[in-house]
Amino acid sequence: MVNEVTDQAARLRRARAAIFGVFAVNGFVFAIWVVHIPSVEDRVGISHATLGSLLLVLGAGAIVGMQTAGPLADRFGSNRLVIATGTALSCAVMGPALSQSAVALAISLFVFGMFNGALDVSMNSQAVDVERLYGRPIMSAFHALFSVGGVVGSLVGAAMLAASVRIDASMGVAAVLGVAAIAVCSRFLLTPTEHMPTQDDASSSKRGTKFSPRVLTLGALAFSLMLAEGVANDWSTLQVKEHLITADGTAALAFGFFAAMMTVGRFCADRVSARFGPVAVVRYGNLIAAVGMLLVFTSGWLPLTLAGWAAFGLGLSGSIPQIFTSAGNLGSGPSATNMSRVVGMGYVGLLAGPAIIGWLSHAIPLTTAMLVPLLLTVIAAASAGTVRPQRAPVPQ
Repeated sequence: MVNEVTDQAARLRRARAAIFGVFAVNGFVFAIWVVHIPSVEDRVGISHATLGSLLLVLGAGAIVGMQTAGPLADRFGSNRLVIATGTALSCAVMGPALSQSAVALAISLFVFGMFNGALDVSMNSQAVDVERLYGRPIMSAFHALFSVGGVVGSLVGAAMLAASVRIDASMGVAAVLGVAAIAVCSRFLLTPTEHMPTQDDASSSKRGTKFSPRVLTLGALAFSLMLAEGVANDWSTLQVKEHLITADGTAALAFGFFAAMMTVGRFCADRVSARFGPVAVVRYGNLIAAVGMLLVFTSGWLPLTLAGWAAFGLGLSGSIPQIFTSAGNLGSGPSATNMSRVVGMGYVGLLAGPAIIGWLSHAIPLTTAMLVPLLLTVIAAASAGTVRPQRAPVPQ
């Protein structure tokens, strides 16, 4: 009996490590694409405006992939979908590198986005299963590994660009590394029989897949917070440059502070959630984010503005993992399908945020437009009770 318990614990630790690896691969592959965007743009010979439209095609592909992945993961198991989509995403990064026209690039970006969205849902669904068996919060650490993978991918991509490595060669290396890593991780993922869905999950998956009010509420919360994150990703540097009249290199520190503190926060959020609960992570995290954005809005001094962007990243860092955990543990409806809907609504917010701020900046100063993410974080703090667990996790 003791040996059996020990074996199960070791199996669960290996599954956790495997999902860490999958999240890191996702971040790595996506970052390789991001750092090569200017090179791909030059190679295909398109304008910035055309590139912007094509990036929306990538986003559309991601949403399609997310909505398709949920039902497939519920039917065949998230482990199988992680393997299939992780492998396909690693190969799909070659598409933009080989594209010779705008049409070919559009098709390759749609495919890349589709597999990225499908992997996003399936790996988060698998992570929820592992977390449920662990009996304590571990979701934020998975998202932190995505950030770490992104940093590694950015550094590797930058090194290859500095060495004048051809785009197809550098992305080919990334594809091989991604496929190999997924193959190693695939051996240790949880199967559907191991995480044993509840009777509610099994029966409700047969009844239907309508949006429940709770899924809509979680999705709205994810939409709001990922919109705020998208604003920071795309506008933090320009906000500092325009508001404080700084050089490009100095302004870039704003995003650096934001991203660094978001990564740090994700490594810490699980401990906070374990001690104080997910509601506290969302409520007080978003209050910290709101204070940070208030500093950005009011400050005319660079160090204080950078501190504001850092606080904004730290405050936002733990909320999305709590929302995804809640979506995967509703106790009603198919788990992965619920996850796909919440993730999809959040991703729409990530895409919409930069566009909304861009539209507003035509009428008001960019710093004034930062009132949008400030307001959203205040609303999220007030709505934190949405992530309160609906069923107790299964203790290990």
